[in-house]
Amino acid sequence: MPADPFDAVLDLEDRFYQQGYQQGLQDGAQAGRIEGRCFGMQKGFDKFLESGRLASKAVVWANRLPQNLNDQPAAEAEAEGKRCMLPSLASNPRLDKNVKTLYALVEPDTMSTENTDEAVQDFDDRVKRAQGKARVIERMVG
Repeated sequence: MPADPFDAVLDLEDRFYQQGYQQGLQDGAQAGRIEGRCFGMQKGFDKFLESGRLASKAVVWANRLPQNLNDQPAAEAEAEGKRCMLPSLASNPRLDKNVKTLYALVEPDTMSTENTDEAVQDFDDRVKRAQGKARVIERMVG
């Protein structure tokens, strides 16, 4: 029995569907990699921005601690006209310890930039603990 001449026409829709499906898979995989990379870069930037913000706060607070301030009186600093000094913080050993701990948690040289599960988990944990320390310090400072 000869092949039906309409088989090719009837299979046309299925053939186009399969072709479109395969092309969609290839395009989706490519777009997914690009989109994933962009999303990863954005999330990484946000995380490092937060760690940098916390490290900066720690540096400012550390420089306002009484033992880190110069013995130069405020009147001399004003006379120079070049310095703008923030007021010193009250002497408090607990505050000193919390500021040092905060900086140790977000110190840029000790933060890992590896893209492994352990490194990312450690980074997130350190930032979360640092955020808690920053809240404690903010309450102590007022």
